[in-house]
Amino acid sequence: MLKKLLANPIFQLVVGKTIGFYMLLVGWTTRWRRVNLAAPERFWAQGGGLIACTWHGRFMLVHTLWKYDGKAQPAKFLISASREGGVVIHASRTVGADVIRGSAAKGGKLKGGFEAMREMKRHTDAGGIIGLTPDGPRGPRMRAKMGPVQLAKLAGVPMLPLVWSTKNRIVMKSWDRFVFPLPFGPGALVWGEPISVARDADEAAMEAARLALENELLRITAEADRVAGASPPIEPDPAPTPKSAPAIVAAQ
Repeated sequence: MLKKLLANPIFQLVVGKTIGFYMLLVGWTTRWRRVNLAAPERFWAQGGGLIACTWHGRFMLVHTLWKYDGKAQPAKFLISASREGGVVIHASRTVGADVIRGSAAKGGKLKGGFEAMREMKRHTDAGGIIGLTPDGPRGPRMRAKMGPVQLAKLAGVPMLPLVWSTKNRIVMKSWDRFVFPLPFGPGALVWGEPISVARDADEAAMEAARLALENELLRITAEADRVAGASPPIEPDPAPTPKSAPAIVAAQ
């Protein structure tokens, strides 16, 4: 029954729009404290492509960390090709962002990953921003995969870690410990420092960039929770054993 509903375009529209308006409501009613706002302001002023990275569990309010005034770079989020991805499309467009569909290979199917990579590069070449969840779509939680690094190398644009937190929240028991924010409370928007990847980066340099992204996201996640007064902390999964074939990442 649920699968049929998720495949229904009317259901996707209604649920997606409802989620999108709720995201806007929480964004408008939260008393935000901003940390390191200078990081995105440099890109808003200078333009140019960028890869914005946040954890899968913090995807819901990621729109609060960017500008949608027609002057900042247009944002597109990578959304998986799953049924529920249709709901996220409508939610994303409600808050002002667009989407690119595609995700990692599964069961022998590429699910649009290569096509998505090309489309993301075209968007960054045109000066746009791509939003990725480095630990998505299936984890391990709060452990960065190589997808953003691959795109940063290919496109020649930096990665910018960013995280939000709210004191009033519900933490789901999902693999990503998805944070469902509640309105009318204190919150924090925290931006990290940009991380660049050289076009001629070798395997060791790419792994160093991946680890730098992971560590910076972990740092600003702890900072965001501290500033917002959110507790208890959400811990990352144990670090996985390195694999030779990294996968592209996508939000659900």
